[in-house]
Amino acid sequence: MHHVAVRILHPPTREDAGELTRLVGRARSIAAEDLARRFESAGAEDVAIVSGDDDGRTFGERLRAVVAGLEPGSGVVVLGSGSIPLAMDSDMRALVDVARSGEPRALTNNRYSSDVVAIGSAAILASVPELAADNLLPRWLITVAGVPVAELSDRARLAMDIDSPLDLELIRRDPTCPRPLVDLATSMAHRLARAAEAFDTLATLARDPSKELFVAGRLSATTLRDLEEHTACRIRALVEERGLHASAALAGSGAAGDDDGSRQRPPASLLGLLLDRDGPAAIGALVHGLADGAAIDTRVLLAHRHGPGEAAWPSPEDRYASDLLLADRVRDPWLQQLTLHAWSHAIPIALGGHSLVGPGLRLALGLDR
Repeated sequence: MHHVAVRILHPPTREDAGELTRLVGRARSIAAEDLARRFESAGAEDVAIVSGDDDGRTFGERLRAVVAGLEPGSGVVVLGSGSIPLAMDSDMRALVDVARSGEPRALTNNRYSSDVVAIGSAAILASVPELAADNLLPRWLITVAGVPVAELSDRARLAMDIDSPLDLELIRRDPTCPRPLVDLATSMAHRLARAAEAFDTLATLARDPSKELFVAGRLSATTLRDLEEHTACRIRALVEERGLHASAALAGSGAAGDDDGSRQRPPASLLGLLLDRDGPAAIGALVHGLADGAAIDTRVLLAHRHGPGEAAWPSPEDRYASDLLLADRVRDPWLQQLTLHAWSHAIPIALGGHSLVGPGLRLALGLDR
């Protein structure tokens, strides 16, 4: 039996951060504490929340530092503090079991876009390259280190993470959401109210065979299948820029071992082209011409407008306010207009990131799976 270490990487929140950014940091901290307790209950001997990744180091550098501090012969589970908040006890045990195996094998929630990885021999990670992000680790393990990577079974549930205050509103709708996160969402109900109202209206729409729902962004085949099987309304879907962040982070990271030309062009969006033509204030009219309500992945629109690097996008505080339809709190003029005219239009339009049109859509619409 091998020693199991769990390292939960928790990013710091700047002291001068805005209210919504601090809310995300608080939610991640609560989720990290819950995960730490549950990993200990699953049998991990050494569980720690590691704070601080705002020091310019890549994920690969931080990971090598984590491995260097472990007991020789350990297995390890590595994840971010906002990751897998809806994991079941069986998922935690499966991750710990792989880490305890002592074998050169790994387990993740998604080998193409990972949030958590367990590996039986942490020493393998001592040579990990300068990976820009955690979601690239399984690809490196498979293609370079030659380590087989298996997946946990419920990818949709385990893909939910906390990247925005909107995710807090989404996960609180799941009956398995940890109580401390439900309590946090309840305490912030005044900030989440517009998004919650949009979700409730869209959920009613989804049950009406006479209505049509428009969903745009980084939809997966699983999400499309859920919509097809569990809604009564008609679905109009626009799938754009799958793998947006992974492709951007892959450039120069060494994750694949070779330069495979994963991204040959800048991000582009058909909806973004229409907004280029008509302006962000046209979002309501454009959607109304297609459907009776919508869920829109705005990160695809921002990548279309500014490029894939988030440093060029409106601030996180602006993006979070837009997700919550709080147009008066958005300072970027383009995003403010988009948000205002999505919220104020006659039909319900929800804005958000990948979770909204991915694993969180079933929660937004109240779908049974």
